[in-house]
Formats: sequence, C-alpha cells, structure tokens
Amino acid sequence: MAAYGIPAVWGQPAPEWLSLQQAALAYGVSVDTLRRRIAAGKLPASRFGERLIRVRVEDLDRLFRPIPIGRWSSRRR
Repeated sequence: MAAYGIPAVWGQPAPEWLSLQQAALAYGVSVDTLRRRIAAGKLPASRFGERLIRVRVEDLDRLFRPIPIGRWSSRRR
C-alpha cells in the first residue's frame, strides 16, 4: 500500500517529509496552492539543497484538517 504517493517498503516507517509534488498528490491540492501557503507563512517548509523543498506531514495535517460534519448534517434536512 502506498502512503502519501510513495510506494511502501516493508518494515519502513511512513516518511516525515514530503516533496511538494508528493504532498499535492496526497492532499488533493496543487503544488501552486502549497507554494502560496508557504509564501503566506501558513505552511512551514525547509529547503534541502538549492532546489529541493520539503514539508512535514504533521504540518500538512495541521493545515488541511477535516471539517466536522456531525452538527451540520442535522441542520440541512
């Protein structure tokens, strides 16, 4: 099973850092959206070398949190 767009390797933990392309695929957003969030200071990112940008999975989870729908579903009926 693949986690975050990365093939799973038996016995290996899920990655802590993702490339912008991997994060965009996993969270269903565009790379440009991630770049805008980084530029706005809403998504921390780190540069690994001159061109490689990586983001932490925990920061992505914090940014793209699920919307609770338990209360809303009863109102819309």
